[in-house]
Amino acid sequence: MLDTVIHNGIIVTVNPAFDIIKNGWVGIKDGIIDLVGTKPADEPLPKAKQSMNARQGIIMPGLVNTHTHRAMTLFRGLADDLLLQVWLNNYIFPSEKQYITPDTVKMSTTLACAEMIRSGTTTCCDGYFFEDDVASSVHTSGLRAVLGQGVIDFPAPGVPNPSGNIKVALAFTEKWWGVSPLITPSIFCHSPYTCSFETLKKSKDVASSKGLLFQIHVAETQSEWDQIQSKHQVTPVQYLDHIGILDPDTLLVHSIWVDDGDMDIIATHGAKVSHNPSSNLKLASGAAPVVDLLKAGVTVGLGTDGCASNNNLDLFQEMDLTAKLHKVKTLDPTVMDARSILKMATINGAKAIGLGDKIGSLEIGKSADLIIIDTEKPHLIPMYNPISHIVYSMKGSDVRDVIVAGKILMRDRTLMTIDLEDILERMVKLGKEIKT
Repeated sequence: MLDTVIHNGIIVTVNPAFDIIKNGWVGIKDGIIDLVGTKPADEPLPKAKQSMNARQGIIMPGLVNTHTHRAMTLFRGLADDLLLQVWLNNYIFPSEKQYITPDTVKMSTTLACAEMIRSGTTTCCDGYFFEDDVASSVHTSGLRAVLGQGVIDFPAPGVPNPSGNIKVALAFTEKWWGVSPLITPSIFCHSPYTCSFETLKKSKDVASSKGLLFQIHVAETQSEWDQIQSKHQVTPVQYLDHIGILDPDTLLVHSIWVDDGDMDIIATHGAKVSHNPSSNLKLASGAAPVVDLLKAGVTVGLGTDGCASNNNLDLFQEMDLTAKLHKVKTLDPTVMDARSILKMATINGAKAIGLGDKIGSLEIGKSADLIIIDTEKPHLIPMYNPISHIVYSMKGSDVRDVIVAGKILMRDRTLMTIDLEDILERMVKLGKEIKT
């Protein structure tokens, strides 16, 4: 007997053939997809403990956010319309020093989890401080996550003495390794300009010794490029290459200021890239050459970045923006087609953070991480091409049901694992304290 059967929906599988199944059904057993296909008109539903009627909605893989800082929901809208370095040094770093504590991180992360579930994200790659408290909140929410303890060569929340940054990161990975099949620990070095050669090398060595994903912001701004070029006479990507940071378990976040040589280096080493268009545009950092990265054979996933620089966690928005941004950048309406964009938000995002064999597509044997979208809305009718609609028409608020590893996290827009009213009330109160 199945645990759950979902029926009466249009399945967008994102499998290698990119099959779209009308009048489809999905069977789930022990958190794994056991059945995907077309329901014969005269065949009854298979025996299951519960059934879910998709009501002709779209059944698709849950979205994969390859880069964010969940706890920074606390700073949503706090300091907008600023240059990155001014934003970081004058507002974000001081605010973190004053307001980031284990309690505020837990609350802010819970709010982020609620926002992600309600907008169809089932997996997220996160990097921040007090990541142990991030992990605790994520674990309670039921979401899947790759979580990286932040490493930086400055006093940081939870790590007042930078000399202990790697020790703290190592302790986090050891504590959370194997605790839950949904939580994968990671190490997140902030950037090549805030982490020394020694910090970068030691952090990467620790990550490699344990088979963990290594995350790093890189080539985000022209000033970063100029700084690394001036100090080391190479580009930021070349610098990371020279010190042995790049390999298939390295996630390069942003990768805006990269040239053809950099892209060849990334592709050669099999490193992955997280593209964060809203944040990059809002901070005027630039637009990553995603079209060229894909042509070079680089796996690229989508990320929202944190709410302090986006200011939301809606990956449907990122899909729409990514498609249009690169069309206008190249003056070619045929690039970044809807199918390519959807892959970035699902299967390629999963590959970018090391989970491509488990999630990102609806296939038998993969984890049952999926969402159901309500298509009975004015802005979604008529629907000629489901993939086009997902990228260009749908919003996070169209997501009706969310399932991770077979567990229902949201049903009919009601969160099942988070007390939304409580967390909203607590975060409004906290926001008022910060504002005053």
